[in-house]
Amino acid sequence: MTPADLSRTVLHAVRRAVDEDALRAPVPAHVRVERTRPGGSGDYACAVALQLAGPAALPALEVARILRERVAAEPGVGRVEITGPGFLSFTLDAPAESDRAVLAAVREQGLAYGHGDALRDELHQFHHAREVRAAVTAQTVRRLLTAQGARVRTTCAEPPDPDWARLGVTVDAHGTPPVPLTGIRPVPAGATAGELLERLGPDAARWGLLRAAGHDRAALGPELLVQGEANPLFRVRYAHARARALTRGAAALGFTAEAAAPAPYGAQAANAATTAYAAARPLLDLIADHPGVLLAGARHRAPDRVARQLEAVAHAFFDFHDSCPPLPAGDEKPSAAHRARLAIAEAAGTVLAGGLSLLGIRAPEHL
Repeated sequence: MTPADLSRTVLHAVRRAVDEDALRAPVPAHVRVERTRPGGSGDYACAVALQLAGPAALPALEVARILRERVAAEPGVGRVEITGPGFLSFTLDAPAESDRAVLAAVREQGLAYGHGDALRDELHQFHHAREVRAAVTAQTVRRLLTAQGARVRTTCAEPPDPDWARLGVTVDAHGTPPVPLTGIRPVPAGATAGELLERLGPDAARWGLLRAAGHDRAALGPELLVQGEANPLFRVRYAHARARALTRGAAALGFTAEAAAPAPYGAQAANAATTAYAAARPLLDLIADHPGVLLAGARHRAPDRVARQLEAVAHAFFDFHDSCPPLPAGDEKPSAAHRARLAIAEAAGTVLAGGLSLLGIRAPEHL
């Protein structure tokens, strides 16, 4: 069960409770589940009972008890606990099966992994100043919201800078704003789109404009062009390129990724996959959390959240890659363990490419 599956399961439990008249409250459009914080209980937690307590005119603990008995009966949910003032904490069954479901979702959805329709009923129009950082941020927020099903229109106070198009920015119109996009700290005087493109190129310029939170100063120095680990953009793109190189290397050795345990491999493959999943736990958790990060980035108009997520995925990818190489070395033959590791590495590469795409940044196959 993926986090998205769990969210739908909890929402279904709310709907059932309302239909059965056990709970008298409006059914929310979506339910947010998040990974349990350090010191917490279970794998995931949800505050929906606190959200519904007021409309239901019941204590949050009572709402939590109503929902717990309905969620606990669902396949894939091992245990449901009530903690604190009414939080629901979930422990999932068969972690390996959950990991396979996440990897299968990434493989099936590709670069669209994490996209959805949670915001399909929302319509936004953002108005921004004739300033490069505001323009790039507005365009990226538009991408994030559109990926979650929202409809978005952007307008600018004045005719746009012609160089914005080279940064991937489009503006629907210019004129009087209905809704201004505020809180974006301008770049220093003189840092126009043309100057940034000449000095950094489109990819590094966009990363520098988006990586910091909107109210913080954008880092637009020469460090963005450093080809080394100290440069987060290089590390993210290199992790993607390395993941793609692993796929090519595996093909040259005559094997492909395998996240599940099909009949030809049997129990040996299942055990190998489970071992690989345990070693990749931080990376798999980040891959599973990716859809939630994209949705949060859209809701909060915060592309920097996506950038930080990509940095974390890249860091976890290299840790996994170094401790559990996906390719055999020397005289070693490709095994079920290598197939499982390769599946995880490929999923990480897909997440990195998809996230970079939403930020408007290329993900080269070779670097």
